[in-house]
Amino acid sequence: MKVKLFTIPNLLTLGNLLCGASGVVAALWQGDLTLAFALMLVAAGFDFCDGLVARALGQEGPMGIQLDSLADDISFGLLPAAVLFVLWQRMPGAWLPPSAGFGVFVVAAFAALRLAKFNIDPTQHTEFCGLPSPAAAIFCASLGLLAERQGLTLPREAVLVVALGVGLLMISPVRMFALKFRSYGWRGNEVRYSFVICSVAALVVWRWWAVPAVVAAYAGLSAVLWLAGRCGSSK
Repeated sequence: MKVKLFTIPNLLTLGNLLCGASGVVAALWQGDLTLAFALMLVAAGFDFCDGLVARALGQEGPMGIQLDSLADDISFGLLPAAVLFVLWQRMPGAWLPPSAGFGVFVVAAFAALRLAKFNIDPTQHTEFCGLPSPAAAIFCASLGLLAERQGLTLPREAVLVVALGVGLLMISPVRMFALKFRSYGWRGNEVRYSFVICSVAALVVWRWWAVPAVVAAYAGLSAVLWLAGRCGSSK
């Protein structure tokens, strides 16, 4: 089977991967968590666009699906783990040995599991099963940004808890709504529009402090809706 490697969507996906790899270098070698966060946002932009362009050009296929997951595990698995590792090194801690910091790399492992599950799960076209890896990554990287730019301080133990918690959320059975609009009317999109409006308002008021709060609110609201749906269907 002949596979065309350098299509426009694939090039966008490779842009995602290169931004993620550069972000890892920025975090681990330069110690620049602000640059790492910025590169993650650019990677997320590429990740958003590659699927849209593939559908618009009729270039969707298994090659793009696999390449997208490989790129995502770098940008939204390894990169946030690298940020948390640097954050671990900078934060105070008393009772954990220095080698415990390597535990934050479970984020990369859980992201790989999350992405592999997404590829074989046909039910995740309109909603997600577990926290999407880009959302998890942005939550982790935003903590590094806030520590570097705003003086956020966390104990090392909390950094490990964040890594484990985010990782478990990615592979959890919780169904989470996707910001994909089949139509642009209010009916049927009430949750999406309300969440977007509140998120934008929070970002305007609290700026970067709002980023982890928005991700946490997304996960919490999704969990509440999921549990409500399960309770309703069991009656």
